[in-house]
Amino acid sequence: MSDEDIALQAVSAAQEILEEYLEPRPRTNERLILDRLVEVLEQPSLIVAVNRMQHGYR
Repeated sequence: MSDEDIALQAVSAAQEILEEYLEPRPRTNERLILDRLVEVLEQPSLIVAVNRMQHGYR
Protein backbone atom coordinates (compact mmCIF):
# COMPACT_ATOMS: atom_id res chain seq x y z
CA MET A 1 0.00 0.00 0.00
CA SER A 2 1.35 3.43 -0.88
CA ASP A 3 1.98 6.18 1.65
CA GLU A 4 -0.85 8.16 0.10
CA ASP A 5 -3.23 5.21 0.50
CA ILE A 6 -2.26 4.80 4.17
CA ALA A 7 -2.82 8.51 4.81
CA LEU A 8 -6.11 8.52 2.93
CA GLN A 9 -7.40 5.55 4.92
CA ALA A 10 -6.50 7.23 8.20
CA VAL A 11 -8.13 10.53 7.22
CA SER A 12 -11.27 8.69 6.12
CA ALA A 13 -11.42 6.77 9.40
CA ALA A 14 -10.91 9.97 11.40
CA GLN A 15 -13.65 11.71 9.41
CA GLU A 16 -16.07 8.87 10.17
CA ILE A 17 -15.30 9.13 13.88
CA LEU A 18 -15.85 12.91 13.81
CA GLU A 19 -19.09 12.53 11.85
CA GLU A 20 -20.38 10.17 14.56
CA TYR A 21 -19.35 12.66 17.22
CA LEU A 22 -21.10 15.54 15.44
CA GLU A 23 -24.43 13.72 15.18
CA PRO A 24 -27.08 15.55 17.22
CA ARG A 25 -27.33 13.34 20.28
CA PRO A 26 -26.19 13.43 23.90
CA ARG A 27 -22.46 12.90 24.31
CA THR A 28 -21.68 10.80 27.31
CA ASN A 29 -18.26 9.41 26.50
CA GLU A 30 -16.14 11.98 24.73
CA ARG A 31 -13.00 10.23 25.97
CA LEU A 32 -13.93 7.19 23.86
CA ILE A 33 -14.10 9.39 20.74
CA LEU A 34 -10.70 10.88 21.54
CA ASP A 35 -9.23 7.41 22.15
CA ARG A 36 -10.54 6.21 18.78
CA LEU A 37 -9.04 9.23 17.01
CA VAL A 38 -5.70 8.71 18.72
CA GLU A 39 -5.76 5.03 17.74
CA VAL A 40 -6.26 5.98 14.09
CA LEU A 41 -3.79 8.86 13.98
CA GLU A 42 -1.00 7.16 15.95
CA GLN A 43 -0.75 4.06 13.80
CA PRO A 44 2.95 3.40 13.23
CA SER A 45 2.37 2.85 9.51
CA LEU A 46 0.66 6.25 9.24
CA ILE A 47 3.41 8.03 11.14
CA VAL A 48 6.05 6.52 8.86
CA ALA A 49 4.04 7.26 5.71
CA VAL A 50 3.44 10.90 6.66
CA ASN A 51 7.10 11.34 7.57
CA ARG A 52 8.17 9.97 4.19
CA MET A 53 5.69 12.23 2.36
CA GLN A 54 6.85 15.28 4.32
CA HIS A 55 10.48 14.61 3.49
CA GLY A 56 9.97 13.52 -0.10
CA TYR A 57 11.08 9.92 0.43
CA ARG A 58 9.63 7.13 -1.68
